[in-house]
Amino acid sequence: MQRTLRDIAIVLAVSTVVFFTNLGGPRLWDRDEPRNAGCAAEMLAANDWVTPVFNAELRTHKPVLTYWFMMLSYSIFGVTEFAARFPSAVYGIGTSLLTYSIGRRLFGATAGVWAAIALATSIMFCVASRAATPDAPLIFFSTLALAFYVWGTTERGSQNQPAEPGFVRLFPVGWRIPVLMYAAMGMAVLAKGPIGLVLPTAVIGMSLLIRRLPAQSGATPSGWDNSILHLFRPFAPRHFLATCWSMRPVLAIVMVVAVALPWYLWVHFRTEGAWTAGFFLKHNLERATRAMDGHNGGLLFYPLALIIGFFPWSIFWLPSVIDGVRSARKQSPLSASSIFVLCWIGVYVALFSLAKTKLPSYITPCYPGLALLTGAFLARWRAGELVFSALWRRLAFGSLIVAGIGTAIVLPILCHYLLPGEEFLGIAGAIPALGGLIALVYAEKNRPVRSQQWMAGTSIALTLIAFAVISDRVDSHRHLEDLVSTVYGDLDASQVELSCLSSSEGSWVFYCRQPLKPIPTSEEAMQYLSESDPNGKQRVVITTARRLSLENSISPLANLVVRRIPYFMRPDEILVLKPAPEVTQQAGAPNPYEIR
Repeated sequence: MQRTLRDIAIVLAVSTVVFFTNLGGPRLWDRDEPRNAGCAAEMLAANDWVTPVFNAELRTHKPVLTYWFMMLSYSIFGVTEFAARFPSAVYGIGTSLLTYSIGRRLFGATAGVWAAIALATSIMFCVASRAATPDAPLIFFSTLALAFYVWGTTERGSQNQPAEPGFVRLFPVGWRIPVLMYAAMGMAVLAKGPIGLVLPTAVIGMSLLIRRLPAQSGATPSGWDNSILHLFRPFAPRHFLATCWSMRPVLAIVMVVAVALPWYLWVHFRTEGAWTAGFFLKHNLERATRAMDGHNGGLLFYPLALIIGFFPWSIFWLPSVIDGVRSARKQSPLSASSIFVLCWIGVYVALFSLAKTKLPSYITPCYPGLALLTGAFLARWRAGELVFSALWRRLAFGSLIVAGIGTAIVLPILCHYLLPGEEFLGIAGAIPALGGLIALVYAEKNRPVRSQQWMAGTSIALTLIAFAVISDRVDSHRHLEDLVSTVYGDLDASQVELSCLSSSEGSWVFYCRQPLKPIPTSEEAMQYLSESDPNGKQRVVITTARRLSLENSISPLANLVVRRIPYFMRPDEILVLKPAPEVTQQAGAPNPYEIR
């Protein structure tokens, strides 16, 4: 019990420091953060807990769970960056604790602790846990569902007699654990849609398909044809259907329907089917069948995304996978554990690789599985149960050193052109370079405990520098305060009516604290600015230099530009247009984006 409490305290301390340090410092990042945060703000202002709305328009991108938790956070902290990101940070801590618990049950306490530390300090998981997006709740509830499965199929042990790690049964007995497991999937469906059910059940199902295979009598068939047939043995129709039925699919459907369907039906009828069509047809079916918004990639996209996103712990990815595969093929108590985490990673990577639209964040729910594989490898290395050869450890820690040196060289050059005055940020490269070097020295001296401790310290320092310092410096170049001050001047939001020519960024809406009415053409924008507002408000139009340059001749709108603001990380400018004669302003209704 004392060991468990100590381990939990370590995981809590690391994840809390990494996720909450300067959480509300940088402003919300385009494009997803301000749109999600703004949607929750508009729903809260309207006291509408059903229909997602952003910029006064129906938002069909994601289901409602993320907005609900943001709305609760706003009610406590006010509409701020910290409040928008607070639920994600809490979910991140929860997922880290679940990863520790799963690792403890499957591979032992040491593996669980290192898996949780690796997960909490990996780059992409930090992004998910510090961003106002639906990724953190999806990861948490997907991991919670798999945790219920693990809890129901392993031994808990007692205070005096800890249980041996590993599975003891194929599927949870009774009803309580399966009900909770599928209810957690229902919450994941409320967070991001059908993938909250399909992928966790696919992970469990794939591992059961392999583990339930009857042993083959005699020697394993040789030859390419027989080897290919051997790979497809888990998908033999009778075996496949029997495995699916053993997972109680009727209970799965009942629980997910009970948890998620009421809101889906409510929003469907409330919007006369518009939300349902937009979400399922555009943001699910279209993303699967064609690359949207230029987000495409080949079969290597997600393997490379894992290497980058799981950095710095991805330096162990190859020896961890090799060790996991070897362990899965052995007839040992931990072989089923290795099969389970390999399926966890493989299912997400394989299924999302088939989809046409590809984004690195899509596979973040498999990061706990990757962390478990890494934690098991690190635990076996420090226990002397495997040989971490000189070649592999030099390649692993050497890649960390090279990444640090490359960062120290490349980052100042990029800052010189993109973020003038921030060239000093290149010093961050010293963290992985120095940490990797010291960890390598200890590894060469056959002191894996010290080597791993330095690796943990390096990863914590690197994530803190990246998200608490560098992100703040980058944010200072976004000029959002210039946009807001130009739009309002000495007026407040109730005295100004905003519009935008063509499309707008989510951050413009969130930080200007009111919706931006879209105007499709320059002619309509000119007419809009030429007419007096019936409520006496000052009319303002926001657009970009590139949008005005699309005109066949010089637009008369150019004469109404009152300020040009650099467009962050783009070769463009944000233009603020106001009518030549100022109109009379009068106060209006409170707006949903007021920072309290």
